[in-house]
Amino acid sequence: MLWSAEGRRRKDIAELAGVVPLTVDRCKSRYPERGVAGLEDKRRGGPRTQVPPRARARVIALTRMSPPADSGLSHWSTRTLADRLKRREGISVSWHYVARVWREENLKPHRSQGPESHVRLV
Repeated sequence: MLWSAEGRRRKDIAELAGVVPLTVDRCKSRYPERGVAGLEDKRRGGPRTQVPPRARARVIALTRMSPPADSGLSHWSTRTLADRLKRREGISVSWHYVARVWREENLKPHRSQGPESHVRLV
């Protein structure tokens, strides 16, 4: 704000402050409304929480087992496995996470050799 009051150009202020010109504009528009508090960056969301190792282990274990007989499924999909973990075990993971674990572990439940290659869940 002081550089602006000195008559410096927005581009020069941005360079001096190490920000993009859009940030200078935001600060200049917030200052009249909120004063110095308007110059602080807004808090952004925190870092993503890490998935506990237990969740990864359960994804791998369940993938190696056939779905329950009453489900009508011949093999797990990423979505059905993620849903099962959430509903039955309280482990909340996305289907994207399940797909990543499968890729990393080279698991391909849709290419199983047949029922004898899986252990049936009861």
